Amino acid sequence: MYAEADGGRKTLGDVDIVYHDGLYHLFHLVLPNHDFVAHAVSNNGFSWRRVENALFIGHPGSWDDSMLWTVHVSPDPSKPGSWRMFYTGLSRRDHGLIQRIGLATSDDLYHWSKYPVNWQDRRTALPYALPGRPPQPSFDYDEQSCFPLEPHPEFYESSPEEGRAWISWRDPYYFREDGQGWLLAAGRVNSGPVVRRGCVAVMKEVAPNQFEHQEPLFHPALYDDIEVPNLVVVEGEYYLIGSLREDAKVRYWHCPKLGKPWRSFSDNVLLASGNYAGRICQDKYGLLLFSFFTPGGLDRVTHNVMPPPKRLVRDPHGQLIVKSFEGFDQLASKLEHEPELLSLDGSTEWCEVRRHQDGWQLRSLSGFRAAVFEQQASCFRMQASLEIQDEGKCGLLFRLDPESRDGYYLSLDLFKGVAQLRAWGSGPNGSGEHMMRFESLQSGYWRVHQRGIADIRLLVYGSYLELSVAGQVILSLADHSFSEGAFGFYAESTELSIKHVAVEMLERPAQTDWQLANG
Repeated sequence: MYAEADGGRKTLGDVDIVYHDGLYHLFHLVLPNHDFVAHAVSNNGFSWRRVENALFIGHPGSWDDSMLWTVHVSPDPSKPGSWRMFYTGLSRRDHGLIQRIGLATSDDLYHWSKYPVNWQDRRTALPYALPGRPPQPSFDYDEQSCFPLEPHPEFYESSPEEGRAWISWRDPYYFREDGQGWLLAAGRVNSGPVVRRGCVAVMKEVAPNQFEHQEPLFHPALYDDIEVPNLVVVEGEYYLIGSLREDAKVRYWHCPKLGKPWRSFSDNVLLASGNYAGRICQDKYGLLLFSFFTPGGLDRVTHNVMPPPKRLVRDPHGQLIVKSFEGFDQLASKLEHEPELLSLDGSTEWCEVRRHQDGWQLRSLSGFRAAVFEQQASCFRMQASLEIQDEGKCGLLFRLDPESRDGYYLSLDLFKGVAQLRAWGSGPNGSGEHMMRFESLQSGYWRVHQRGIADIRLLVYGSYLELSVAGQVILSLADHSFSEGAFGFYAESTELSIKHVAVEMLERPAQTDWQLANG
């Protein structure tokens, strides 16, 4: 897990990742000040080393002297070997009410220079002056520059006097195909219900670093904003990925060709609630989806972390799915002996654990009954094939205290395809009715192909918790409620068949890659 220092007043913001020459380069915002863009590198996608910060807010009087928001880094198509960073800036003189898009360039991904701007031409207020001296611009000035970019009133809200009193024009994403470049942004159309105007704005690159406004790429007429847009092509299909504040989820839409209608599948959620600002990275194996996660839900300005990435693929039906990052294979080690599953309550006429050729049968005729493996673990990966025999309940347990039964409870509805993770435990003695701790952490859904049957994989890695069903990541979150304990399965008023179990221990995570840091 990557995060700002524990106990600090800063937290991670929106992320952008570039893979180049065997290194992942992470550029991210730092909240709450938004005053610089941080830069970190990794050789494995897990452990990160901070390097020199990439970009800072401008000097007083500059168009970006208040805050920096989401960035996107991509190769410069007109200068091979160089890079461009499109970024969002806010100005103090208009109190941050108008978002604009700027540009910075680099020849090595480490040292960045802001592109010349024509801010003075389009704003009458002059930059601040020292006593006894005339106002002097504190920025590079170029009459030919189109930066910073602002929304065009023909297509988009462009004045704080309309809409909701501030202008959305942020989260740039550069897309290039067949020699033509397009710059996407989170914008808003200039008509319709105010909280339904969110759209993916688009500008066409008509010359190097020169952009022409176009009508929106996509306006679903439903959301307040479509934040952090991404546009990718997978097996000939176009996919538009965005994050929505309404439910703090990462969603997507698709079409066969740009200019055709964008369509949505019945389930277009890529990452469950709490995961936000998803960004696409292309490495040597394919597409990766990174994001940040906020423990606790909708408050996305404190305690953010960046979980390990997920592999993004297209299934045979054309839907996008996320799979567990194969980098975990390098952290896994198999157990020396096959684990044994034991009943927490012992075998009785109401509960029994029976061994069979391919695994175990957990039977509970009445009430909640659990079975856990002999060894306890902090970080592990477990997969199994589950089949429930009737309409009872079942699920997983992990980091469980066998005596108090405090730990994580993962409910699995194998008929409807619903996963619900909860932290369930005990408070201090004497706390009365508040002694019971019960927190719903995250829910996710999958398409059931065979009723009552599922192939699952649970991954527990530090504070990162991940559940996959049939190879698709359903739950992805971070939580610190419990750190280690027993793990296994439970059944309630049913018989649960547990087959083809495989358990691997995982190395404990480390935020800093010391080997990389020391060469």
